[in-house]
Amino acid sequence: MGGRDGAAAKAAILTEALPYIARWQDRIVVVKYGGNALAGAGAGAGAGEAAQRAALVTFASDVVLMRSVGMRPVVVHGGGPQIGALLARLGMETAFVGGLRVTDAETLDVVRMVLLGQVNPDLVGAINVHGPLAIGLSGADSRLLTTRCADPALGFVGDVESVNPTVLHRLLEQRLIPVVATIGADETGQPHNVNADTAAAAVAEALQASKLIYLTDVEGLRRDVNDPASLVSTLDADELGELLSTGAVTAGMIPKVTGCLRAVRGGVGQAHILDGRVPHALLLEIFTDEGVGTMITLA
Repeated sequence: MGGRDGAAAKAAILTEALPYIARWQDRIVVVKYGGNALAGAGAGAGAGEAAQRAALVTFASDVVLMRSVGMRPVVVHGGGPQIGALLARLGMETAFVGGLRVTDAETLDVVRMVLLGQVNPDLVGAINVHGPLAIGLSGADSRLLTTRCADPALGFVGDVESVNPTVLHRLLEQRLIPVVATIGADETGQPHNVNADTAAAAVAEALQASKLIYLTDVEGLRRDVNDPASLVSTLDADELGELLSTGAVTAGMIPKVTGCLRAVRGGVGQAHILDGRVPHALLLEIFTDEGVGTMITLA
């Protein structure tokens, strides 16, 4: 009976997912996979690199499943903890202003090394275990992200001035999965370090995606940052703006919340903030009735 009961439970899950699969067929979904989701997985499991690798494998399989049922995922990633770790190993000091890493020329070299030489290939490789599906690129490729200097005091940190989604559309038409590292370039070709939360929102808006999903190391948004019971499951843009103004959103969550607001006000159907440490958080949010985390809509 145990085997039959288990099969019945799996059938019930598939039945629950079916209308969502039909709903999101051929829809573009931008997923921002943060370095904090990986780092948090390792810390939480107490197994370091092994736990981080397991989290990466799970995430990759979820993205492949999304693609297999007809969705069109685009992955945008950062790598803050990994960049910080390498800077520390190299004995290089790092500073933050308003949540943005001060990036001089030497730091920019490290940022590019980590994002383009470590995190991006790791993501692409994990996805491509399932077939020749993923293509890695940076915001500087095909002028995907044109940037401008955010603030001279920050060094080579860029704000997104414009997004050219042509290369992403071409890859999606071929049913490939773009994996974008958030290095942009200005009109002169000067590379910039771009906040990945901000970049993901700009990409989602340019693609007019149906969803923008932030995977991070918190379970969602709380009305009271110190009270887990105040977790909010759904908000509209006005409510989110009010929550932002109360000071309930702090530190690294501010770019995510601002990105959600930009996205839904710019034509993206829904924005989500999910705990990337939860196995299969993507699938639970998209394909189940209850979902996880916080969902933001326009109204």
